[in-house]
Order: sequence, then structure tokens, then C-alpha cells
Amino acid sequence: MAGVTITVCTTCRRGQPAEAEAPRPGTRMLSALEVADLPEGVTLRPVECLSACSRGCTLALSGGPDRWTYIYGDLDPDIHLPEILDGIAAYAATADGIVPWRDRPVIFRKQSIARLPPQE
Repeated sequence: MAGVTITVCTTCRRGQPAEAEAPRPGTRMLSALEVADLPEGVTLRPVECLSACSRGCTLALSGGPDRWTYIYGDLDPDIHLPEILDGIAAYAATADGIVPWRDRPVIFRKQSIARLPPQE
């Protein structure tokens, strides 16, 4: 299915001190997803804040007015990327954004921050 957007918080620190010189984990998450093999019709959208600072790294999966939107946190770009990609593919394959609970990667089952109903 086309029309899926992955919104990635690029300012998430995931415990990194403010004065750290290394790229923020949120920026590393975005970079990892930019070079990943995403399903057709999936686009990335970086944002400077998703207001989930205590749960960073965070990303949101959305897909138009007929799909549920999910926000996930406590993600580690160095550990969780394969599961994130599996979750994105499962979400993209749905018409309504609802992936059966047992078919979701563990991090998407346990690290969900919010689920928003379709706009329509």
C-alpha cells in the first residue's frame, strides 16, 4: 500500500548529554532509515521534536485519513533497526494501519506511546 509516512524525531537524545558532540541518536535513526530498503510508497519525514523526549528515540507511522497512526519510543538505532523495518513493512501492507498484535515486532508491542484513530 502506498502513502505511508515515517516521521522521525531528529532531536531525540536517548540519554545522550546535551553537550555531546556525536550525532544525536534520533539523527542516527533517520540516517539508518534513509539507507534502508523501505517498502514502495513509504517516505521519511524528519522533524525536530515529537514531544516524547523522555521516550526517545521516537518515530511515528501514519498513512492518510483512513489509517491509524502509531507513535513508538525507546528505540535504539543501533539495536532495533531490523525490528523497526519489519514493523514498517507490516504497517505498510495494511489498509487501515492495524497490524494484528501477534504479527507486530516485540518493540512495537511493548514500546508504543500512542495510537491515534483515522481522521475519517
